[in-house]
Amino acid sequence: MGFKKRQRKLFPIKRLFTKGASRKQIGLPPGSLIRSGEAAPTKITLITYDNNHCDEKTVSKIEDCFEVKKNVSGVSWINIDGLSDIDMLQKLGNHFEIHPLVLEDILNTDQRPKLDDHDNYLFVILKMLYIEGPEKGVTTEQVSMVLGKHFVISFQEKEGDVFDPIRRRLREGKGVIRSRAADYLAYALIDSIVDYYFVILEHFDQEISKLEEEVIMGAARGTAQNIHHLKREMVFLKKNVWPLRELISNLQRFPTPLISRGTQPFLKDVYDHAIHVVESIESFRDMLSGIHDIHLSEMSNRMNEVMKVLTIFASIFIPLTFIAGVYGMNFEYMPELHWHWGYFVVLGVMASVSLGMLIYFKKRNWL
Repeated sequence: MGFKKRQRKLFPIKRLFTKGASRKQIGLPPGSLIRSGEAAPTKITLITYDNNHCDEKTVSKIEDCFEVKKNVSGVSWINIDGLSDIDMLQKLGNHFEIHPLVLEDILNTDQRPKLDDHDNYLFVILKMLYIEGPEKGVTTEQVSMVLGKHFVISFQEKEGDVFDPIRRRLREGKGVIRSRAADYLAYALIDSIVDYYFVILEHFDQEISKLEEEVIMGAARGTAQNIHHLKREMVFLKKNVWPLRELISNLQRFPTPLISRGTQPFLKDVYDHAIHVVESIESFRDMLSGIHDIHLSEMSNRMNEVMKVLTIFASIFIPLTFIAGVYGMNFEYMPELHWHWGYFVVLGVMASVSLGMLIYFKKRNWL
């Protein structure tokens, strides 16, 4: 059963910012709030919980969340989907005393993952990767988090994320999340993002395996473009995942009261997962380089086979062409021209030469 050659369709990673959106406008003062990505509608979700209860609601204005700053008996999670409402962000920043440069970084969705310590809160930027749509395309989205003493504020570019398991654990009271402080909630959010990286890795592992099989069985048209496409995607993944190691390491080392000693082992576990993800990306890059080498070798071997066949045919027909050319000159005193059996003898000589050359090529294993 043969392998069907086909040009596979690879799904590009979607960048959630418009053309030129990543460039900061020149001349603006530091801390200027300029939206740089999609103008998705804003949705504010407030989850307040403690060991005994969990209250979840969607609020229409940010002022409804200001009371969480005074709530010291539980943990509050403010999740903001969509960053189009600049006035809302300014009010939020003023109430929670968030630095204007932090608000600027939240709106500038082309930031690299990082961690900033602002004494009374920690600011974290991560890249969330997930698969969506009928074509199972990979989407990247910036997630920003502000970790305070009793609250976590998360900012997303649009509605939809990988945090549903955390919401379900909060509603059902499963695990220890409702008995822990806000730093454990921040860990859970980071861990959920990192865990979903493995889904992305599995997706690309399948793509690379299919590509490798196609190259080995016989490269289809466009294989080189597909290989280079996947190599570019690995570079993009590394750019968004590589800084995560330093970020989590800093979370472990920061001498801040916002991270309790009991959360440190969980952060160490996330750090191990991040190392695993980075090493997997490096492994995929090496595999793609190997597939590319195999592809070039296969193309070279195929070309050599074609050239060998052409060379054999040329080697056989060169002496035949010489003989036919000699007897095609039609000189008057060529004795063979008037010989009754001359035509058949020449054909026999030509057939003998061809057969002899084929036997010689066969003995030399050229055929």
